[in-house]
Amino acid sequence: MNKVRKVMHEFKHGQLHSGSKRGPVVESRRQAVAIALSEQRRQGRKQGR
Repeated sequence: MNKVRKVMHEFKHGQLHSGSKRGPVVESRRQAVAIALSEQRRQGRKQGR
């Protein structure tokens, strides 16, 4: 599954945390996108627009 798709799915269901699993739940869509792109960069994949 695409990393961005997975992160946005977690965000939609209220399961996306900033930082680690103990961090606060992400409420901002913009922050969720930033986390998704950051994790995608970490994997070494090229990011889309």
